[in-house]
Amino acid sequence: MSLRIRLRRPAGPATPAPDAEAPPPTPGTPEDATPPGDAAMSADPARHASRTRRVAAGVLTGLAAVLVVAALVAPDRPAGIGPGAVLRIPVEALVAVALLLVLPDRARRPVAAALGLVLGLLTVVKLLDTGFFVARDRPFDVLLDWGLFDDGYGYLADSVGRAGAVAAAVGAVLLVAGLPVLVALAARRLARLVAGHRTGAVRVVAALAVLWLGCALFGVRLAADVPVADRTATTLVASHVGQVRAGLRDRAAFAGEMTADAYRDMSGDRLLTGLRGKDVLVTFVESYGRDAVEDPALAPGVNAVLDDGYRRLRAAGYDARSGFLTSPTFGGGSWLAHATLLSGLWIDNDQRHRDLLAGDRLTLNGAFHRAGWQTVGVFPAATQPWPEGKFFGYDRYYDAEKLAYRGPKFSYAPMPDQYTLETFQRLERDRPHAPLMAEIPLVSSHSPWSAIPKPVPWAAVGDGTIFHTAATSTGGSRDVVQRDAAQVRADYAHSIEYSLGTLVSYVLTHGGDDLVLVILGDHQPTASVTGEGASRDVPITIVAKDAAVLDRVTDWGWQDGLRPGPQAPVWRMDTFRDRFLAAFSPDH
Repeated sequence: MSLRIRLRRPAGPATPAPDAEAPPPTPGTPEDATPPGDAAMSADPARHASRTRRVAAGVLTGLAAVLVVAALVAPDRPAGIGPGAVLRIPVEALVAVALLLVLPDRARRPVAAALGLVLGLLTVVKLLDTGFFVARDRPFDVLLDWGLFDDGYGYLADSVGRAGAVAAAVGAVLLVAGLPVLVALAARRLARLVAGHRTGAVRVVAALAVLWLGCALFGVRLAADVPVADRTATTLVASHVGQVRAGLRDRAAFAGEMTADAYRDMSGDRLLTGLRGKDVLVTFVESYGRDAVEDPALAPGVNAVLDDGYRRLRAAGYDARSGFLTSPTFGGGSWLAHATLLSGLWIDNDQRHRDLLAGDRLTLNGAFHRAGWQTVGVFPAATQPWPEGKFFGYDRYYDAEKLAYRGPKFSYAPMPDQYTLETFQRLERDRPHAPLMAEIPLVSSHSPWSAIPKPVPWAAVGDGTIFHTAATSTGGSRDVVQRDAAQVRADYAHSIEYSLGTLVSYVLTHGGDDLVLVILGDHQPTASVTGEGASRDVPITIVAKDAAVLDRVTDWGWQDGLRPGPQAPVWRMDTFRDRFLAAFSPDH
């Protein structure tokens, strides 16, 4: 018996509305019968509501299925993004559905929610991996990379403003918090669907399992790196678990590496005798990588600056030798490259960096200090206190505040490279001084590579206010958001040209017989410039007017000029300290 009660119109003639004529009854129809239209109208709201609920439920179920499948098959790197990704069969989904089918009703829903929560967290890790492949060409390190988010926020604030950085941070937090919850709710909804269609679900899972096994056995692929029989979620979990284990083991291994040092106890009178009386400047050019001198789209302008600069330096009595170093980092993490070069240890993560700064390793700066040089650190991008700098033993340290720049900011760079070098010259080399060893990171070529200033006469640099009127960009765009890939690459190349051209101009203006300049990159630019899979190599050059300095590095095999060719030697960056000390401390 139906529980629905149909309400009928009361018997008797309907009362016509005033001034209205009642329509005549339809022939052959009893006058007290309910007209069909009125009956449909009376039942329509309930039917419409029911139909709406069914459609909404179907849409939600479809969205839940799309979300769960997307979370399972989503790649963890940009190269995997494509239509082929959605045509894979994830084995994890088959196992999860089989598990839900055998569980009792009371356990099914909480287990489904737990599986969805785990899958949501795994999707967050995939997104982090994708971002790190774009920025660093490596996966996210779940043990060591959390501290980089603070640096990332600072970079965004410097590049797009504080409001944009806050909006990005809020969006990221909402995504990280909300995605696991959404996937958990979606998994619960799909679990109810599976339970309500048990027979059909068993048949589908069995058929897909057979298909998965067949594709796995025969290696069926949609593309070179896209197998139909997919297990990327399991592989990703195993990879990150192995990453954590390796990180924990690495700390003990690194402690042993720090104690092995042939120069640890060498006296100052035996160190660096081949550079007595020289001012030695170690200048890191931000993001100056091998692609800058070899990529056909980037190299023509950069190489023109280097070749013309070498010609001018030779005419002024200087010479140069160049090679390559392999950096421990890619796309960012400049401090890792600085620490690697100066310490002679491979510093490829923040754990090693922290352990290094907590130790007493002899750095290249420390060796110069022990041998009688005044050591100076010039860090134009240091806008926060840096107590760790004490490890490097600078006699004098200039951060952004002490450099006292009064000009406009150019995107990330707090000041142009020309101002940094001119201010160092005024504060240090123009005054009577003992031999100097200075470490100077130059940051005009830091991403996002926008708003590069035109050079001004060196004597006019002053406190930097001249850059308010001479700030016309010569290639870089002030817009750090609305640029296509080609424009980003062009702006990158232009920024490298500016930094290298500024260094050449500095040598020609402020050089001299007592100057030895080391120019090197800290790392390659991001994968948005180089593409995935680029090398970690960076150019390195030594410039000097005294031929005896370059004679000491003849056996290095470095090539003449400011740019290394394709056949130039490639060393790991951590080997430079010992090679340099051996070349200029010949009695070792």
